[in-house]
Formats: sequence, structure tokens, C-alpha cells
Amino acid sequence: MKLNYGKTFLLGFGFFGVSIIWGVYNAYVPIFLANKFSVPPALIGFFMTLDNIAALLIQPPVGAWSDRLRTPIGRRMPFILIGAPVGAVAFGLIPLAAAVPLFVACTSTLILSMAFWRTPVIALMPDITPSPFRSQANGIINFMGGLGSIVSFIGGAALYKMNPAFPFWLGSALVLLSAALVLIFIREPKVHEAPEEQPGLVRSLVEVAKDQDKSVIRMLLAIFLWFVGYQAIEAFFTLYAQKHLGMHEADGARLLGQLSLFFVVFALPAGYLGGRFGRRKTIMSGLGLIGLVVVVIAALPAATLTIPLARLPVLGGVPVIGLLLMAAGIAWAMVNINSLPMVVDMTVAARVGTFTGLYYLASTLAAIVGPNISGWFIQLGGANYNMVMVAAPVFFFAALAMIAGVRRGEAQPMPAAGD
Repeated sequence: MKLNYGKTFLLGFGFFGVSIIWGVYNAYVPIFLANKFSVPPALIGFFMTLDNIAALLIQPPVGAWSDRLRTPIGRRMPFILIGAPVGAVAFGLIPLAAAVPLFVACTSTLILSMAFWRTPVIALMPDITPSPFRSQANGIINFMGGLGSIVSFIGGAALYKMNPAFPFWLGSALVLLSAALVLIFIREPKVHEAPEEQPGLVRSLVEVAKDQDKSVIRMLLAIFLWFVGYQAIEAFFTLYAQKHLGMHEADGARLLGQLSLFFVVFALPAGYLGGRFGRRKTIMSGLGLIGLVVVVIAALPAATLTIPLARLPVLGGVPVIGLLLMAAGIAWAMVNINSLPMVVDMTVAARVGTFTGLYYLASTLAAIVGPNISGWFIQLGGANYNMVMVAAPVFFFAALAMIAGVRRGEAQPMPAAGD
């Protein structure tokens, strides 16, 4: 059996839509909060975790629910059919909100609807992909997600300068298109009824905590730690670019696009590295690299980071920090591409949705903690936005220490013919 590239790329359109929404949201909602509504940094950090608080409450149980659900169109598709259109409409209304209550209503609706369909669309990957090819398939899906991020950061930056609403309207249209492609072209595999006593999310979490091997719990803790570091940076990056580097906020989003481009370029190679040399070793190498890159960014003065090095098509100007972020994009691909396949290969096929939910439980908790840490560090540092780069490497290196003890989650051999 071989990896079905066509089906995997089509499935990647679902992640493409999710990435566009969150790329634009993370780049410009902090700007609206700071400049339009005069919200202080600590409260911005809290506001930027509201989507993750909702996801924490919704995504893991929805993943377990989708394992048990049986409908004529499959167990994952109904969530996409409901969540994507609602999220697209709410997202398009965000830049039009002139008052805080309306702004909160739009963002809350977006947050709830996106949390509703994210875990099922991601769980489709292991559903349709055999274990030995899951790192490569996750590379393709994250390649598509990275393309979404590039569209949101680079295309969105150009549109934002024309009209701040345009990136949001583009995101709404593209998320509808991407969800439609998944619904039309992906057919879920037929599944037999799950055993009657299939453990739910809470029982599964208790089980992994009690497991003597500790590989699953160490893996979930590592995921939590590295996402704390990454989210601490991402939530405040456009403000960091504006306040610390002295750039226009759209140029800060363009820098994130440069990171995303190299994440995309390295997404497929990262999957093959995980399959060839082992997922754990590939993740550890990526964590070491991204930790070192962020240490360098924290140590260099703003005047050095903004020295122009080149001007490239699509990417625009590439300063010193742009080059460093490109290296960070490569490192983040090595980490991110191989982590979900490790988690789902620690369980059986009937519980893939539940373990996908555990993955998002860890990453979502991190996405709640990370921006709050950044917000308080910035505020305690006297509105010094470079503090986001000081705090993040601690979490990357702690994740590196945690995953060093993981002993499970590598690709499983294909069953013999007739098994």
C-alpha cells in the first residue's frame, strides 16, 4: 500500500481553511484591540486565549464524539458541514464591529464554530492513512496549512493596507471553498461499530497518566511546553514588530509569512525525515534549532534585526530577523509535522479521534498559557515587547528534555497481506 497523494492534498484543503482564519485572526485582532479599542497588553494576552479556552472545552470531547458518531456521510463530515459556514460568516463580520460588545460577539461565534470542526477534520488524516505514511501525510496537510498561513500573512498584509476588512473577507471566502472541497471529494472509510465500552476522553487521560511507560504523558507534556513557547511569540508578534522593531503592523505579519513559507517548504521533507530517521529524533532536532534561533533574536538589538538583506518576489524585504524566522520555520516543521502522528500511533484505530483530542487538549492549554505569559512579561517589563523572545526558549528547551524520555509513537509496520 502507498500513500494516496491526491486524497491527502485534498484533505489538506481543510487545514488550509483553518490556517487562513487563524493566521489573519492572530495577526490583526491584537492590532484592533490595541489601536481601535485601547486594550492594555495583559488584557490583549487574555483575549487572545479566549479561542483556546473554548477549544479546550470543545475540541477534545468533539474528537471523542466523532469516534462514536455514525451518519450516512461519515463520522467526521457533519462537524465540517456545520462549523465551517458559521465560522466563515462570523469571521467576515469582525472588522466591521465598531463597538466592543459586537466585536466580542463576532469573535466568540468564530471561536466556538472553529473549535467545533477542527478536531474532526484533523482526525480524517489518520483515518485515511496507514501508520507508516502518517508523518508524510501530515507533512502534506501541514504544507497546505502553511500555504494558508502564507496567504493570510503575505496576501493579507497587502490587502490590509488597502482596507483592514479585506483579509477577513478573503479568509471567509477561502474557508468556505476549502471546506467544500473536503466535503465533495473526500470519502471517509467505512468503520465498524466501536466496542460498547470504548473509553472517553477523561478515562483516556486517566489511563495515560497511570501508564507505567509514561511515554504518552511525556509526549503530551512536551507538546504543551513547545506550544507555550510558540504561542507566546505568535500572539504578540505583530505588536512586537510595531513596538520593538519599529515596523508597520502589516510588515510584521509579512515576517510571519516568511516563517510560514519556510515551514511550507520544509513540511514534506520534515515528514520524510521523521519516517527515515525517527519522529522523536526529528522533533528533538527541531526543538533545539528553534530554541537557539529565538535566543539569538532576543539577544540582538532591534537595529541589527531590521538590517535589510534582500528583496524577494512575494516575500518582499527580508531583514536579518526574516532570515532567522526562516530558520525557525524549518525547525517548527520538524517539530509540528511529526508530533500528531506520534500521538495517534500510541493508540488503536478506534480511538484516533480521542487521542487527536488529547493532542489538542495539550496544545490548546498551551495556547491559553502562552499569550498570558507574554502579556504579563511585557507588562512587567515596562511594555518591553522583546520579553516575548526572552521567555519562549525556556519552554522549547524544557520540551526537548521531556520528549527525550518518550519511547513510543514511531511508525508501525504494515500488517501482512491477509491479516
